[in-house]
Amino acid sequence: MKTTDLSKFNNDWYQPGSKVKKLLWYFVNVLVLKNHFWPHSASKVAILRAFGAKIGKGVVLKPGVSIKYPWLLSIGNHSWIGENVWIDNLGFVSIGDHVCISQGALLLCGNHNYASSSFDLMIGEIHLEEGVWIGAKCTVSGGVRAKSHAVLSIQSVASKDLDAYSIYRGNPATKIKERTIKA
Repeated sequence: MKTTDLSKFNNDWYQPGSKVKKLLWYFVNVLVLKNHFWPHSASKVAILRAFGAKIGKGVVLKPGVSIKYPWLLSIGNHSWIGENVWIDNLGFVSIGDHVCISQGALLLCGNHNYASSSFDLMIGEIHLEEGVWIGAKCTVSGGVRAKSHAVLSIQSVASKDLDAYSIYRGNPATKIKERTIKA
């Protein structure tokens, strides 16, 4: 029976940016975005744009947000990113207009191939379409598309696509009902 050999792990193929850019971003992320004493959302948006993120108008970034690589991020208009959200975007993450990502949620683009003896890195994109709501303490894994106005309820885990106007709950998340929005 084969075993895992982490000494053979090699992700040299994965180069999401220059070493200088990643190092500079690391310190800016810690000092500004993750900093609970820096509540000013507009300045955070400006800094993210300076590092290559595509950010729409009216975006709200609460304290404690962590973003791995802003140059792999797109956020649409009037979206909210809650306190302590972690966007671990080893791959591209697109967040549509009017999306709410509640406190403590995790968008996780990277994983490892448990079937490979060298535990190879795997990366998948995440796409949250217009009107999606990711509840508090939820996890969304790489390769997931949450379609228009889907809801992932508190502490749920999405590892597969979420249908439009549907509400999901659990680990793994399962559809529990349709989402109806009243005027």
